[in-house]
Amino acid sequence: MKRRTDWIPHLVLCLGVALFALPLWLVFAASTQDTGAITRGEVSLLPRWSGFSEYARVLSGDVAHMLMISFGMALAIAVGKIAISILSAYAVVFFRFPFRRVAFWLIFITLMLPVEVRIIPTYQVMAEFGLINTFTGLTVPLIASATATLLFRQVFVAIPDELVEAARMDGAGPLRFLWDIVLPVSAANIAALFVILFVYGWNQYLWPLLVATSPSMDTIVVGIVRMIGVETETDWSAVMATAVLALLPPVVVVVLMQRWFVAGLTETEK
Repeated sequence: MKRRTDWIPHLVLCLGVALFALPLWLVFAASTQDTGAITRGEVSLLPRWSGFSEYARVLSGDVAHMLMISFGMALAIAVGKIAISILSAYAVVFFRFPFRRVAFWLIFITLMLPVEVRIIPTYQVMAEFGLINTFTGLTVPLIASATATLLFRQVFVAIPDELVEAARMDGAGPLRFLWDIVLPVSAANIAALFVILFVYGWNQYLWPLLVATSPSMDTIVVGIVRMIGVETETDWSAVMATAVLALLPPVVVVVLMQRWFVAGLTETEK
């Protein structure tokens, strides 16, 4: 009975893997086959080795540039969100200034507003500053993060007061205390948030579609949508190959930082 019970979670896990992996495998296999077979729905589940030249073809075009734009955007959003969230949470927890709690709750309230509500006034601000079709306009409006600020605040609150007093008695100033104690304590959380925020920045579609009207500023997600023709015939082989290439950077980031990512999500004692 126990052995049969042990198979139930494994069976559920295998079904979950199949549901998620089969569409990805189908995209990979289709990227190595000709457009006619994809259009007719005659896609083989086995990739064709002769079709791997499709990847070299799409990379020789605009796909490589779009990948660089997306990578730079995702990296800037992840690093910017973490830096601003750490500083804001650090100020709220360790500094005493008027309306400190009001400032925190104002940040927290922004969680109630979806991006779609703020996107029109944000676009107007970017247009008035002349940041349309610029990398700055692509990244800066997405850097602020109330969620990351809240998470870092919870981490900083758990730091014992005795440690703060000991650092103060040793002559450590605010910057030294932040660098030598707060950041090492938060390393696992920073790594976990970096993975989440990098994937968040990589998958952005609505904001880049609005603020980047020039093809030279297209991200890879927007580029894939533009490759799907409406009036002209779609080159499905190129679309599938580009989709596979778009999957690789976030997958690499998750795999390389998996240990820190899991530690940041499961670690409770600081």
